[in-house]
Amino acid sequence: MLWFLKIESMKRQVALVIIILWFCLFSCIPKSNKQSKKTGIELVVLGTVQDAGSPQVGCEKECCKALLKSGLSDRMVVSLGLIDHDRNQQYLFEATPNISMQLAHLQRISNLYQMPNGIFLTHAHIGHYTGLMYFGKEAMNCNKLPVFSMEQMQEFLTMNGPWDQLVKNENIKLITLENEKAKVLDKNLTVTPILVPHRDEYSETVGYIISGNEKSALFIPDIDKWSKWEKDIITEIAKVDYAFIDGTFFSGVEIGHRDIAEIPHPSIEESIQLFQPLSKNERKKIHFIHFNHTNPVLDRRSKEYKTIIKEGYHIAQKNDRFEL
Repeated sequence: MLWFLKIESMKRQVALVIIILWFCLFSCIPKSNKQSKKTGIELVVLGTVQDAGSPQVGCEKECCKALLKSGLSDRMVVSLGLIDHDRNQQYLFEATPNISMQLAHLQRISNLYQMPNGIFLTHAHIGHYTGLMYFGKEAMNCNKLPVFSMEQMQEFLTMNGPWDQLVKNENIKLITLENEKAKVLDKNLTVTPILVPHRDEYSETVGYIISGNEKSALFIPDIDKWSKWEKDIITEIAKVDYAFIDGTFFSGVEIGHRDIAEIPHPSIEESIQLFQPLSKNERKKIHFIHFNHTNPVLDRRSKEYKTIIKEGYHIAQKNDRFEL
């Protein structure tokens, strides 16, 4: 009788172990994509620094010395990613020299391991279009990748090498945008270019209004001065939920060795002075972006960074995400 009870006890123990193993096994299986799939439209910041990057080549200032010595920097040139989770589509704003890492980052976030459904360009300065080279035959050899831009920007790409090869080989397909005319990507997603004054040596310069299901964003990484624009920036900020605007320099003092008149941008100090009348809610919309390597706001420990945050504004950071 004793041996029978021992056998029954062992059976119960084995059954218990099986139940525990079964529970552990199936509790570790991830939920299906259908259950965890994100919906809606989302913007993500893929880069925040000015065209030449940070650290910048040849810079011997403290702002770059340590970064150049260590070889470690995750700072990327200014770019936004746009994800339409409902339609499984993604777009890039700007084709930067860092586009390889930025597209890979966007793909991880979107879970769409494919080429972007389109790229929107603002103008023909080096940080904003030169990443297109990676879509040519030396690299991806893409087939008719849509590139959205204004007429002069298209003419520049068509008439100048090596960019004309991308057009001739149909690696990219140029799609013309018109000032203040919305490009409809979906019934709940539009992108509208707005001309802004800038050093237009090779093309015009635009910002973009990106409108989603419920919210919209203004993207103006480059402009000469707010006072030169025919529009009122305060009025334009009032129309949107987020504003990513030119914050290239904190002040003219940081340049030193160059004439600030040659590279005009609204300094963050100037913008803050202009935005003094704004309410707390309006200030919260503003995310400064496109920082020169000398800009102290790149260091979150700096008094300049802390001042901006205290005043109710934001400093754009890589991987910031916003629902539209």
